[in-house]
Amino acid sequence: MRILFATGGTAGHINPALAVASYIRDNYKDAEILFVGTADHMEARLVPNAGFDFKTINISGFRRSFSPKAIVHNVKTVCRLVTSKNQSKKIIKEFKPDVAVGFGGYVSGPVLQEAVSQKIPTCIHEQNAFPGITNKTLAKEVDRVMLTVEDAGKHLEPKNPVTVTGLPVRGELLRANKDMARAQLGIPDDKFLVLSFGGSLGAKPLNDAMYDILLDSAETGKYYHIHSVGTNGGEFLEKFEKEGFVNGRKGTVEVRQYIDNMDVCMAAADVVIGRAGASSLSEIEAMGKASILIPSPYVAENHQYHNAMALVNRGAGYVLEEKDLTSKALADMIDELLSNKAQLRQVEENAKNMSITDARERIASIIISLANGK
Repeated sequence: MRILFATGGTAGHINPALAVASYIRDNYKDAEILFVGTADHMEARLVPNAGFDFKTINISGFRRSFSPKAIVHNVKTVCRLVTSKNQSKKIIKEFKPDVAVGFGGYVSGPVLQEAVSQKIPTCIHEQNAFPGITNKTLAKEVDRVMLTVEDAGKHLEPKNPVTVTGLPVRGELLRANKDMARAQLGIPDDKFLVLSFGGSLGAKPLNDAMYDILLDSAETGKYYHIHSVGTNGGEFLEKFEKEGFVNGRKGTVEVRQYIDNMDVCMAAADVVIGRAGASSLSEIEAMGKASILIPSPYVAENHQYHNAMALVNRGAGYVLEEKDLTSKALADMIDELLSNKAQLRQVEENAKNMSITDARERIASIIISLANGK
């Protein structure tokens, strides 16, 4: 059984694909797996590191700008579309897959379209509540379309009915225990813990808004707070040091550059504050956490806003758009959530009800079924 995965660009596309591929490798010993991506994005590092064979095609996305630089880039992209089609044809001819799977990113476009043209069974997975252009196009052609959330379906015109599978969540998060996590972090039973982060690189607007909140919490001790400034947020660590933080700590507040024990911190938290990427939201749902979501307005199709609203519309979270983000607005939302335990628990329950914890198995089942001609 030969399975071809095509994905790339961001960790949000690559990691779910790797989770499913790893599950198949562990449970279907006859499976041969090949990934296709680009040489200049993170899949070129992540996929081989995970132990999978990897081939590349030369493809890029279009830039939505009329600047001279963007125009030159887009002309090159048109040329690469032709090249990538021939490269995809060669890879498929050599590997002879029984099924081709796309997990998003423009690299999946030419690979899946070539598989369709060769009548190879195909399927795609869409992580976000608002699909990207590549998956919108592919949905009309592939045999099966899998979704993280049902909301994405209304933006697609699939050839066949869609299937909601959820998005794979790391096993250590599913196994985490709140009481044990709080004990490990030294959080008293009678205190709330707020966890906030803007992704691995950090988000300056969130760091700016959080600054006064963290200083106030450090003085009043009204709740515990762990905040990550991100790898690009070194200037904020210096600002906190000038305010009397020692090794990132003062009172009930801890400021870190990066959270490397997210399973522990999220398990212990009562409120989670951050962006609205699909992977983060699936983790929040799986752990049943109340959240205040600040969608990044800088992503394609504003998809993080749609991701966040999928929770908001189900009473499973709150959204604060970046254009409305201030220290006071964010502090008021935190205080409102923590002041009403019944409301907090209801939001947690609603988030948990959205979770699909066997997403990996559901997605793998569909892939294997297609590979077996079913």
